[in-house]
Amino acid sequence: MKGKDIAVRYAVATLGLVLVALGVALSLKSNLGTAPISCPPAMFNLRWGAVSVGTFTWMMHFVLILFQAALLGRKFKWSHLMQVPAAFVFGYLCDAWIWVLREVPVDGYAMQAAFCLATVVATAVGLRIEIIGNAWMIAGDKTIAVLAEVTGSKVSNVKVCFDIFMVVAAAVFGWSAFRNLLGDGASVIIREGTVVLALCTGLCMKLTDPLVDRVFKPLIHG
Repeated sequence: MKGKDIAVRYAVATLGLVLVALGVALSLKSNLGTAPISCPPAMFNLRWGAVSVGTFTWMMHFVLILFQAALLGRKFKWSHLMQVPAAFVFGYLCDAWIWVLREVPVDGYAMQAAFCLATVVATAVGLRIEIIGNAWMIAGDKTIAVLAEVTGSKVSNVKVCFDIFMVVAAAVFGWSAFRNLLGDGASVIIREGTVVLALCTGLCMKLTDPLVDRVFKPLIHG
């Protein structure tokens, strides 16, 4: 593969990461609940506010990479380590979007719902662009694939179990830290938006993927 082609792939994939990170920031801003994969970092940030959501995100991704290595053993390849820079990039993109949106007012449930809907769209489009780019590897998605490979289960079934685990882990931490399963009382990490994001992102991709493919596949395949 030529250097130019590689550069284009990484540029496209990075745009996907930018949009997925925007989705994380929008979900936090909505205060209706964030996506399952982002629940633990967001909950940790409520407890230790000096450490950003993005920092907790890449730290969690590092743990997931180590988990993959333990599961795969000798099958763990050097290419899997591309998840390390991807974790840093994605984590700090989350922080950047959170900073950009910090002063944006969200008044009333209708506005919260609008932010939640925008999260679904940004995440759906970003994920598809990331897949088309086929460059950066995000540890959450890769861990699901590895678990499916090791257990012989369907990816869709593993994803459901993985999402449930992430939400339950965040809820347990929330209870131990705040005596509140959903957040710290002022900020909510687990709520109806968490369910909406888990269920509707895939459905949204069915609608947005054709348009995204028309725009970005020619950039990759010429």
